[in-house]
Amino acid sequence: MDFEEIEHKWQKKWEEAKIYEAKKQKGKKFFIHFAYPGISGYLHVGHMRGFTYADIIARYKRMCGYDVIFPAGFHATGLPAVSLAKKVARKDEAMLAYLRNNGCPKEVIEKLSDPLEVVKYFSKVYVEQYWKRFGFLIDYTRIMDTISDGYKRFIQWQFRKLNEKNLLIRKPHFAPYCPNCGPVAVDRSETDISEGGDAEILEFVVIKFKMDDGKILPAATLRPETIFGVTNMWVNDEVDYVIAKVGDEEWILSEKAVKKLMYQMDDVEIVGKISGREIVGKKCVAPFVNKRIPIFKAKFADPDVATGIVMSVPAHAPYDYVALRDIGMPVEPIVIINVEGYTMPAKEVVEKMGIKSQEEYEKLEEATQIVYKEEFHKGVLNENCNGYAGRRINDAKEEIKNEMISGGDAVIMREFSKKVVCRCGEDVMIKKIPEQWFIKYSDEELTERSKEHASTMNIYPKEYKGEIPKILEWFGDRACIRQGSWLGTPFPFDENWIIEPISDSTIYPAYYIISKYVNEGKIKASEMNDDFFDYVFLEKGEARNEVWKEIREEFAYWYPVDINLGGKEHKTVHFPVFIMNHVAIFPQKYWPKGIFVNWWITQKEGMKISKSKGGAEPIPDAAQKYGVDAMRLYYAHVGSPFIDIEWDGSTVEQYKKRLSRLYNLFEELRKVNGGKKEIDKWLSSAFNEKIREAREAMEEYELRKATTAIFFDIPNIFSWYIRRGGENEDLLHSLIEKWIKAMAPFTPHIAEEMWEKIGSGFVSLQNFPEPEEINEEVLKAEEMLKRTIEDIEEIKKVTGIKPSEIYIYIAPKWKWDLAQKAMELHKKGMLEMKYIMEEAKKLGLDMKEVAKFAKKIMEEVRKESFLRIDEKKYFESAKEFLEKEFGASFHIDAEYDPANRRQNAMPLRPAIYME
Repeated sequence: MDFEEIEHKWQKKWEEAKIYEAKKQKGKKFFIHFAYPGISGYLHVGHMRGFTYADIIARYKRMCGYDVIFPAGFHATGLPAVSLAKKVARKDEAMLAYLRNNGCPKEVIEKLSDPLEVVKYFSKVYVEQYWKRFGFLIDYTRIMDTISDGYKRFIQWQFRKLNEKNLLIRKPHFAPYCPNCGPVAVDRSETDISEGGDAEILEFVVIKFKMDDGKILPAATLRPETIFGVTNMWVNDEVDYVIAKVGDEEWILSEKAVKKLMYQMDDVEIVGKISGREIVGKKCVAPFVNKRIPIFKAKFADPDVATGIVMSVPAHAPYDYVALRDIGMPVEPIVIINVEGYTMPAKEVVEKMGIKSQEEYEKLEEATQIVYKEEFHKGVLNENCNGYAGRRINDAKEEIKNEMISGGDAVIMREFSKKVVCRCGEDVMIKKIPEQWFIKYSDEELTERSKEHASTMNIYPKEYKGEIPKILEWFGDRACIRQGSWLGTPFPFDENWIIEPISDSTIYPAYYIISKYVNEGKIKASEMNDDFFDYVFLEKGEARNEVWKEIREEFAYWYPVDINLGGKEHKTVHFPVFIMNHVAIFPQKYWPKGIFVNWWITQKEGMKISKSKGGAEPIPDAAQKYGVDAMRLYYAHVGSPFIDIEWDGSTVEQYKKRLSRLYNLFEELRKVNGGKKEIDKWLSSAFNEKIREAREAMEEYELRKATTAIFFDIPNIFSWYIRRGGENEDLLHSLIEKWIKAMAPFTPHIAEEMWEKIGSGFVSLQNFPEPEEINEEVLKAEEMLKRTIEDIEEIKKVTGIKPSEIYIYIAPKWKWDLAQKAMELHKKGMLEMKYIMEEAKKLGLDMKEVAKFAKKIMEEVRKESFLRIDEKKYFESAKEFLEKEFGASFHIDAEYDPANRRQNAMPLRPAIYME
């Protein structure tokens, strides 16, 4: 099959017919969108997973009688486009090669030194090469980006509303900052950064250890309470440190640390240099405990981490204990925390884990976490801790820190939990901003209202719905503006600042209603003032013209959002603010109804596919290689949407082959020419059962379950029907029509190609099939027949017999009677031997015979639902088929039973004898 030709054919027809446009026709609507992608370069196959889910769901809902609006846009705010443009401007060879290798024309590359051209070019790429190429029925009349004049006015209106509700506040803030690009957002979406999206800002306590010459050795720690157990200091003798003037003091620390402090503290400057070797061997005084301690050398004193100076607490820090052990334990560890089950926690955990060297970093990290967890939750400070003896760690820690700071013995330094790198390649720092604007997500009323609403929403997976209340409770005030070379919306209360990317992407689905009118030239950005937005979104004021009325009616029809679909990186940031900002600003009837979280497509190492980390297969190449429908089916079926899936091209190839086989099956079924047979009842019931399963699955967005029914089970049903001698062309034609309709949301191109041969119009606009009558008795009987055939095959395989005579023995009536009673007991939760025996007694059965088979009957009942059928009659009706299948004579419940097989017959599990 030429998949590419078929794809282009139907994509062109859909576009010409404009079937993607959202229209108000049926009186019930469905609004779905995916998290709009940032403009950071070419996308890859990993991105298409979530996009494809959205299109499948939109197509399904359209076929279920909904007016569907499925808009999309581009999140151009922030640094990604700027970073790409800068690399082009400085002729970064890696970036130029990346653009050339992805087919960017030379004349376009020359323009991409302008960030606005980057947005313009890649917006077109995303639409033409990705979304249309995959057959997405996005409403392309509503395409928008976040740096257009109209969108900026929309965002400024949002912030004025937040301010009216006292949800904007100002306070000092320590924010991620790139020395080249200015402020950046650090979150799992990695919009502005290339590494470290899951990093947290840690608050270190920098304790000042004074040397004899008055200089300060500043040691940063997350555990200030361990000052009582300090035995020595660690300095890297292979590192050149610097002397920095910090206020009125002179500190010795790494040069990298000074750069960090310059962003966080005033009056910091480098005034000299000193090597680590010059410091080792000297002594200093530990503050708070006023104790002189020696300075030893250690390679693990990393100049890139905190200050580059480490204080040693060997009784409670595995790294310190091992390092001191390696140099002969020149100082005695001091135990300051009593923990049940331990005498000296660090020593005992290190020895238990068999750690022999400082180089066993992973083990030492694990040991550190074990000790910290035990001490934090169970530890009590002992008599070595002066006035804090008897206090629990989690109780005393903050008090000790505050006492140190107020006494001038310590300061606070902020550090990322892991390395964070900007898209420009520079390490991201943490910078103090004295007057930062925040959205007040800590507001108790907003939080409670948001939690209450989230409990009413359709959120998938269900586990995430359970997590949302805690996330909303945890969600604190968010810095919402930044300064620097950003793209985005000027902050309405100080236009020298730009609203950061998360804060301008909370209620953006509402703008999709307006963007259509902007794109069609029916309204200009200059007309969109606060009166306009208040009228459209909040039902306040009067319309100035008919266009305002029309937009207002559109909004009232389409809103709220039914499904906001995005990757799992949005669970802790985007989705919570999506809920909270809607709750804060809009009338309750416009609050969102649903969220769908999809997991990632990963690389072989299990890492998320990322352009910045390599390993991303280009979308156009993959589409050409595998076919769009094969990729769509792969995304839908290879695994649950709620688990990570490792990208595997060979697996996609198998889906491509399956679609070819299904098309061939379709052609074969069309050629069937015949009339009615008994097996028709089974075909109709089995087919409708799978349609029912598919619909039920899709109502819960269980795409894998639905595609299993449609693309695997139904073809198997058709194949079995033909094998059983079925030939009812009228029935087959009717079911083929329904089958193609069921395929359409998932593999629309091949579905249209099939539909063209048997139907009229677009199958994409047909109704999704409804299940008709299902005869459970017929299904159960055919299931029994299939299982019997499997049993015969197994017996032949094991025994090596080539039978000429096969005997089928049916379960006697008393076993059926008992099985039915067992089923009734099972439904009541009373399936126990004593109750079975009671029922057998009531039925007047032979208790000795019952005792032989009761346990087996119970086992069978637990496995499946029993439905009483006339087994003998069904086997007699299938006798001709069975004899043809095995080339042997079949005897149903004959008197002849030389091996006494009849006694083993169970309901729906006949016994078999062959000779």
